[in-house]
Amino acid sequence: MPTHFDVVVIGSGPAGEGAAMRASKSGLQVAMVDDKEGVGGNCAHLGTIPSKALRHSVKQIIRFNTDPMFRDIGEPKMFSFPKVIKRAERVIGKQVTLRTSFYSRNRVRLYSGVARFTDAHTLEVVNEDGSIETLITEKVVIATGSRPYRPDDVDFSHGRIYDSDTILGLKHTPRKIVIYGAGVIGCEYASIFCGLGVRVELINTRDRLLDFLDHEISDALSYHLREIGVLIRNGEEYDKVEGRDNDVLVHMKSGKLVRGDSFLWCNGRTGNTDMLNLDAVGLAANHRGQLEVNDRYQTSVDHVYAAGDVIGWPSLASAAYDQGRSTGGAVLDSEDFYFVQDVPTGIYTIPEISSLGKTEHELTQLQVPYEVGQAFFKTIARAQISGETVGMLKILFHRETLEILGIHCFGDQAAEIVHIGQAIMNQPGELNTLEYFVNTTFNYPTMAEAYRVAALNGLYRVNSL
Repeated sequence: MPTHFDVVVIGSGPAGEGAAMRASKSGLQVAMVDDKEGVGGNCAHLGTIPSKALRHSVKQIIRFNTDPMFRDIGEPKMFSFPKVIKRAERVIGKQVTLRTSFYSRNRVRLYSGVARFTDAHTLEVVNEDGSIETLITEKVVIATGSRPYRPDDVDFSHGRIYDSDTILGLKHTPRKIVIYGAGVIGCEYASIFCGLGVRVELINTRDRLLDFLDHEISDALSYHLREIGVLIRNGEEYDKVEGRDNDVLVHMKSGKLVRGDSFLWCNGRTGNTDMLNLDAVGLAANHRGQLEVNDRYQTSVDHVYAAGDVIGWPSLASAAYDQGRSTGGAVLDSEDFYFVQDVPTGIYTIPEISSLGKTEHELTQLQVPYEVGQAFFKTIARAQISGETVGMLKILFHRETLEILGIHCFGDQAAEIVHIGQAIMNQPGELNTLEYFVNTTFNYPTMAEAYRVAALNGLYRVNSL
């Protein structure tokens, strides 16, 4: 017998969870379908949580190996990748347990299996044992996320060739790894492996790293990665990836040959829509497996919504959760619905990067009269105390009104620091100006004090004109 619901959400990552919680708290009968045994989606099992837990462990290793204070304890140590990732995996279990309790508390029915449409309002859930359960629903939220794009000419079945999902199952520590693709994920893993003492070659198909960032921040990242030993090859594309018994040889279109003990593919992602049988509901994904939505997260079929990585930009867990909550509001036709737009960038390299608002290049193209306020972490007392002196905070503001136009941060705790600027940028009128940071007393010593230093630096530039 089919089971009836008001809303069926497909995918229990941040977007799906946000939508399911919003709908269920408003009294709707909600079902959650996920193809994994545990909830949390790729975010908890393959992406954000394990990779950031891994990064945290590597940061601790770097601190032990580079801080002279620890020489009283012992000599620098080498840690294997499997050992470090095993420690990081503990967080996954905690996240699954926590999130499972959310669904139980809010009476959301969980289904573990692969969902597929059979008609506009009917879904089949294919369980692992092959049995099928039928769900009939008024509305559907697709939040199936994404997976690494895999080109047909790369043999991912080879024991030394990985993508950003399968790398978490690496059973040895390579002496050298070649990372193809220098986007966010590629740069994050480059810094992680380098922190473990692995030689890293990072192949970038573009002319500069993370070219969507403010160029000064991008240049700072490039400089830092090179300084810790990463070899960056910009403007290169592969011709052939040759997996051999003891290594992987990458043939570049430029004629170069790049060899590594392991190869990590980090170039592009594909929306998880191929198993949904979208034809049955009258939907079609684009060439990247993504669904197009309107400003209320509706697809071209009115009762079918989509949110998170499956709709593309910005493909961040933080944005996905907010998109999911907003989608739940759209399903309810709620008056407090909002479309998620102002999303800070969080990039968890070592050290991390976060930014919000316009870059210098964008403001120059728009012919906005802006000025820059800077605070270098090497001058901040808290950074000197912690030993994390690499990086800077950069505030872009209107030269005449002092309105804050962009916040860009590179360094330890950047993803936390940016939210102070975000809060002020979202204030109305005259409250959103550089003067807030000048006239506000910050605890000392703190990293937040960088805002006052950067603001004073910017005002000096304006007053000296």
